[in-house]
Amino acid sequence: MNLQACTLLLFLGVTIVGFAQQTATMTIEPGFENTDLQGLVSFENLFLDKLIFEGKAIKGKSYSIEIIEYINGKESSREILFDGRESDIFNIRSEKETMSFYAKLDQGKLKIQMHGNRFRSKKMYYDLTGSADIYTLKDFLGSKEKTTIDLEKKHPVLAIITPTVHKDGSSSYCEVVQCDIATDQLGKRFKIPHYFIVSIQFR
Repeated sequence: MNLQACTLLLFLGVTIVGFAQQTATMTIEPGFENTDLQGLVSFENLFLDKLIFEGKAIKGKSYSIEIIEYINGKESSREILFDGRESDIFNIRSEKETMSFYAKLDQGKLKIQMHGNRFRSKKMYYDLTGSADIYTLKDFLGSKEKTTIDLEKKHPVLAIITPTVHKDGSSSYCEVVQCDIATDQLGKRFKIPHYFIVSIQFR
């Protein structure tokens, strides 16, 4: 093998390793293990999802959490719930990071907050356009237990949605979050007048 070919193979090897180092595994654990507690919080329209990220590449990184609101198919607001770039204290210190997303739907209002290993984000409040009882918190994993994400891209991880309603009167939440279309198109595709997308960006 000549020197040029060896150099090319070495370059490709470094490129592949570099790409592999910029990925992580994401797992989402919804709710509580205790069924009675889960039943109670569901009755009160309280939601908890734990987001777990694992991989060598996340160590030393920070991340931001963004909330995007859509009304009648159009983006209505975009706000940062948490920005880890504000201080090095928020940098991830190991190869595993767990964060908890809390949501409460009550009396026409949505309240959300994130808890991390060393922080609690500010609380954010939104007005709902319909009954709080028809909104729910869903993730985008579907039947998968985990997924691999590219740390160089922004990822939608959770959605607070109302269901799509069919002509026969039946409705579905899972159909909305398990489709393979961009999150900014969900309202138009499924005729959902109001929803929220929670996304994460590692830096």
